[in-house]
Amino acid sequence: MELLNKLDTQLQALAAQSLIRTRRTVETPCAPRVTVDGRELLAFCSNDYLGLAAHPAIAAALQEGADRYGTGSGASHLISGHSRAHVALEERLAAFESPYLVDARALTFCTGYMANLAVITGLAGVDKNTEIFSEALNHASLIDGARLARTGVKVYPHADVEALAALLEASSATNKIVVTDSVFSMDGDLAPLPALLALCERHDAWLVVDDAHGFGTLGDNGHGALEHFELRSPNLVYMGTLGKAAGVGGAFVAAHATVIETLVQRARPYIFTTAAPPALAHALLTSLDIIEGPEGRRRRNHLQALVAQWRECLALRRWQPLASETAIQPIVIGPNDETMRASAALYEQGFWVGGIRPPTVPADTARLRVTFSAAHTEAEVAALAAALNQLERT
Repeated sequence: MELLNKLDTQLQALAAQSLIRTRRTVETPCAPRVTVDGRELLAFCSNDYLGLAAHPAIAAALQEGADRYGTGSGASHLISGHSRAHVALEERLAAFESPYLVDARALTFCTGYMANLAVITGLAGVDKNTEIFSEALNHASLIDGARLARTGVKVYPHADVEALAALLEASSATNKIVVTDSVFSMDGDLAPLPALLALCERHDAWLVVDDAHGFGTLGDNGHGALEHFELRSPNLVYMGTLGKAAGVGGAFVAAHATVIETLVQRARPYIFTTAAPPALAHALLTSLDIIEGPEGRRRRNHLQALVAQWRECLALRRWQPLASETAIQPIVIGPNDETMRASAALYEQGFWVGGIRPPTVPADTARLRVTFSAAHTEAEVAALAAALNQLERT
């Protein structure tokens, strides 16, 4: 068939550029030590930053939630799928982020991708004269949300506050939405949120913050980027994911109650999808207790100690570690083929480190994306650093 031949030709072109993506099958719970396709590996590629994905207390809470609420919600939130467990989680999340938001309310979603689509399209849909200002390195879900909003979009250079200021000054839109990651998932650096918020307040604009990689890990209490930067404003619209540091799944948006009610009424990714299983919401209450409590602080402190150790142990000459103080520690190699050879060589030595290539990152900046978990040990981090230092020299 000609249709299949076209697809096959495109796949061959991807393979020639070292851009084919491969799935591996994990046979054990998410943890540093995993069994993958029958092999035991030391993984440095998950987003389980606090090591909660297999926490026994959260697993017990999930089982309790299934016993209490069953395994599925059965409908969308606005039909019959909105459980008491969802209510409890949303109230807990609103309280979690209330120090940084005015009249805070929260809304839960099945995934962070859906949450970002909902926020951007929902906010853009209230005014035909809307303009979106999107960070150049934003996650794909934010980019897609801006596209689906069917309105004007301006992209400003990475972390360039002056460029954004000029765009906002020149805009005649009556509904301005600035959209940014907090921790950039492929670079590990932080957005200049205080400066961005000051601009948004000056120009009466929304600041949508995707804190997927900051929630749980940033701030003394794990409340995320808003706590880290000590921000508070009615202009903030905050998205946090619950399948990374929180160790379970789903996402939420927290903002002024009027913003959340607008999403309930207008956001198609919320209205037209089955609600997540209530057992997950029940389990997340335990996860939030851990994040905010003494154990969460110990895990965050250990995670930061591992990052500091990593920076001291690396002794690379050609490959370039990016400046990051977060659990995401990328090493830019450049060419796709060399990056994938390095990832494969580490895999053969028993280390699972993902190779990231375009279009996820810009051309000629393919990289190894090393991510740490509070469940890693100092010895494990030292072993990976030694392997990388040696590999670069071969």
